[in-house]
Amino acid sequence: MQMGRAESGSEIPLQRCADLVIISDTPKGRGVFATSVIPARTVIDVCPVLVLGLEENAKYIEKTQLYHYTYNWPIVDQHGKKKVTQAIILGLGSMFNHSTQEQNVGWERDLKGLVVTYRALRDIPAGEELCISYGARLTFKDADSVVALSEEDEIKQLIQIELD
Repeated sequence: MQMGRAESGSEIPLQRCADLVIISDTPKGRGVFATSVIPARTVIDVCPVLVLGLEENAKYIEKTQLYHYTYNWPIVDQHGKKKVTQAIILGLGSMFNHSTQEQNVGWERDLKGLVVTYRALRDIPAGEELCISYGARLTFKDADSVVALSEEDEIKQLIQIELD
């Protein structure tokens, strides 16, 4: 899905990612766009992760705008129980907009290395916004969702976007 390009001066060149720009005034707010073709399977970015504590997340982060930029992150608590907390993805990871219909970037967690790798799912033409799927449990209104997905459909969708 291509979005209209903003007027000159609203683009921020990215030194690490020479073929990408952030455009500030899109219908979804800020977004990451390709400035040249990005071939399928290209690593777009590898982003470090800051994992938040369960209490810290519930007491503070969920009450702020920052919560809308966090990812679910699996952890094991001090009693050995599996839990889900939030993580802040540094770098471009928190700048990719969500799309259930037009995602063109997949992501993969490295729980031990505390990084997330983003990779093109298909060839991405110049001018196209780079979008990932955050799944169905969103902390914001899905701008391009027509109908809420069932849990079964969400699992099917996640399987489709998994990286090999």
